Order: sequence, then C-alpha cells, then structure tokens
Amino acid sequence: MRRCIMMPAEFSLYHRFGTIHRRRVLIVLGMILALVFCLVLDLMAGPAGLAIMDILGGIIDPQSLDLRHRIILWDVRLPDALIALAVGAALGLAGIETQTILDNPLASPFTLGVSSAAVLGASLAIVVFPVLPFLPETAILPGMALVFALGAGVLILLIVGWSGGARETVVLFGIALVFLCNALTAGLQYLASAEAVQQIVFWTIGNLTRAGWLEVGLVSACLIAVLPFSLRHVWIMTLLRGGEAHARSMGINVARLRMWVILRISILAAFAVCFVGAIGFIGLVGPHIARLLLGEDHRMLVPGSAICGALILSLASFLSKALIPGIIIPVGILTAVVGVPVFLGLLAGRRKTV
Repeated sequence: MRRCIMMPAEFSLYHRFGTIHRRRVLIVLGMILALVFCLVLDLMAGPAGLAIMDILGGIIDPQSLDLRHRIILWDVRLPDALIALAVGAALGLAGIETQTILDNPLASPFTLGVSSAAVLGASLAIVVFPVLPFLPETAILPGMALVFALGAGVLILLIVGWSGGARETVVLFGIALVFLCNALTAGLQYLASAEAVQQIVFWTIGNLTRAGWLEVGLVSACLIAVLPFSLRHVWIMTLLRGGEAHARSMGINVARLRMWVILRISILAAFAVCFVGAIGFIGLVGPHIARLLLGEDHRMLVPGSAICGALILSLASFLSKALIPGIIIPVGILTAVVGVPVFLGLLAGRRKTV
C-alpha cells in the first residue's frame, strides 16, 4: 500500500487551511449563540414582565402560564420575534447573492427595484383598496405588495435574458425601476387622503408587529425552499469572485447563473418585504459584516450572511420595544442605527489588522 507523504510546505498549507476553517466554524457558532441571545431579549422586551424562565417554561409547556401571559407570548411576542429572524435571514441571503452575482459591493435586494415595486403595490392597495373575492380584506395589502414585487422580478429576468446576462444592464434597469416605482408611489400619495398617506409612510418604514403565525410560516417556507439552491452554488459563486472572465474560462455559463440567482433574490426579497414593509439596510450591511468575519468562501459566507441579517433585525426588533417604554418604534428606523456602528467598527478593526 502506497502512503501519501506530504512535503513540509504542503503540510504547512494544509494545517493553515484547517486552522482558518475551524476559526470560521467557531465564528458561525458564536453568531448563532448571539442570535439566540437576541431572540430571548426580544421575547423579554415589553411591559408584561415576563422573565426568561417564564418564557422558556411557556414555550415548552404553554399551560404553565396564565391565560394573559400565554396570549402575550404565543400570539404577540413569538410571531414578532420569529418574523424578524425569517425576514432578516431572507434579506441577508438575498444581499450576499446580489453583491456576488452583480460584482458590486453597494448592491442589495433594493438595488433591483423589488422592494420599491412592493411599496408601489402596497400603496395602490391602501389608496384604491380593491375588492378581490378570492382574498380576505387583511390579505389584500400584502398580496398586492407580493404580486408587484414578483412582477418586478419577472421584468428583471426578461432583461437578463434580453441582454445576455450583462450585469451593467441589470443594475441600470434596477435603478430605473426604483425611480419609476418611487415616482408612481409619490403620485399616489399626492392623490390620496391624509390618512392614506400616513398608512403608506407607516408601511414603508417597516413594522414587524403586523405579522402573525401565517406570515412567519410563509417567509420561513420561502427561506427554507431557496436556501438549498443557494448552498448548491457556493463553489461557483466563490469562483465568480475571481472575475467573470475567470469563471467563463472554467466553463461557467455566467448568464444562466445570473438568471437563476436573480430569480432567487426576487423571491426572497418579495416574500421578505410584502408582510412587514420595506425594511432597508439589512441586505446591504449584513453580507459585508459576514464577509469581514468569514472571508470570501461562500460555504461559510452564505449561511453567515443569513445569520447576520437575522441578528441585525432581531436586535433592532428588541431595541424598538426597549428604547422608549410603552412605545414601539418602527423597526425600519432602527436597522441603520444598529447596523452602521457595527459595520464601521468591523471596518476599523480590519484596518488595524491589515
């Protein structure tokens, strides 16, 4: 039997790679622990006075809580906390795929115009309030937001097919779509009543409290359905970071890959924003934080970006209830307040190590 003998240089490189991989695994585990901690904080926030043991006991055995606390935990706090995790993870995953496939560090799901289209659909539902016999009244607004967001994704896919997958065309069309949807939304606000304008503004800045268990299930199902396809392409996406020319030289059909990735991005962004509003910044800063912590290997970067997005939004959800007692601040206002200092701190730390 022949033995494979490693040269000293090969052994050193193998040992270094193993050390880096183990460190990245530990970072991901630490991020998961931080996510669980933020989830518990989010569940504890509020005037009901639920302690951590009450929450854990109420989750394991709901009958251990009195009726009032059981309703607060299961009908109010758990859906709000879990939708923050699902939406944050969906936006974080969509963000890393957008930045990689478009080779643009400033790209996010909002760059493609999907969120702006969702805002237009929601605004139309608020102003016109159409009667749809196959939908209950409470589902009209998120339903129209979802339809418009998915419609924007279909338009982007048509542009990708028409342009042969050129990323400059996709980015420019996305920016044009953002301006068009914003202009049409502004026109609706100009024609709408003051009450309708207030509802549009409130929906636009993002709010987690309108979500229930159905919304949690739909967003989570979307994330679970899309994530395996993203994980399937981790090697190709890592290779793409070396440049399109390099990827093509390795036999990768970049145009086809871009079409499939944009389809995933559109679905994730559409389901993420249609129920809770256009919560910004998560899809931009979450992937950057994950990249600073984990590097460019998409095997770790894809789940890491999803965890970072969920962590930022969960922390913002907690702060929205804890900063001003008795008042819930719309979470969309806090996402930038939470994300920017963390992002700048990581950038400063990385600069010191370079």
